[in-house]
Amino acid sequence: MALMRGSPVLSDERFGRAASVSLDKGTRFSVQGAITATGVLAVLLVAAAVFGWMSVSEVAPYVDRYGNYIDAQVTDIPTWIAIAGLVGFGFAILTVFKPMWARITGPLYALSYGTVVGAISHVYNSSSSGIVTQALFATMSIFTVMLFLYATRIIKVTNRFVLIVVGATMGIALMYLAAFVVSLFGGTVGFLYDGSPLAIGISAVIIIVGALNLAIDFAFIEKAALHQVPKSLEWYAAFGIIMTLVWIYLEVLRLFAMLNRRN
Repeated sequence: MALMRGSPVLSDERFGRAASVSLDKGTRFSVQGAITATGVLAVLLVAAAVFGWMSVSEVAPYVDRYGNYIDAQVTDIPTWIAIAGLVGFGFAILTVFKPMWARITGPLYALSYGTVVGAISHVYNSSSSGIVTQALFATMSIFTVMLFLYATRIIKVTNRFVLIVVGATMGIALMYLAAFVVSLFGGTVGFLYDGSPLAIGISAVIIIVGALNLAIDFAFIEKAALHQVPKSLEWYAAFGIIMTLVWIYLEVLRLFAMLNRRN
């Protein structure tokens, strides 16, 4: 996510400082190394998500004694799921402030937050069967399109681009925070979750901003390889991509759920 980096990270001066120490070829950042690290984090995230999914209790669909068809219903979500989410958030913050630790904190983030993603996915799927598959396909499609747009330079990641995306991402983060604070006092921010045209429009904008964050993640990898920064930052780059994909996936899931309720 751009919010976790900011434009200074993409500046040549910042990369120049990171690469100021002479490194052997085997200790330099490489695109292939970042791809490998991303694959490892993705596998850990999916494995944890499967565990989180299986930890949620659900009553299968059934027909009651009056002949009414009752959809599947979630009956229990373990309290430790929330704790895992807080732990995952903590590892994410730690990774931002200590990028060189990403080789350790990145996998820990994927394992802890992956359980949350799996549990949330189960809850959504219980009320709308097949929605998780649709959201996964949409997320991978967004990733593929953004990679193509970046590789072909249809989208150019300039400092102005980064500043705009970071600003938009910070605004979204503040909106999420405000909604969370309101929920602590028993309230709800209806325009975010009620399935109205406004809520759907806001969700679509959030997904677009998330997709633009991917372009910044790609630019980070390209510049890091160009400036031959330490190899340990491959895990930081992988962490950024995984975190952005998780954000996009959860938002796509929420958007599809709202659209299904309107049908």
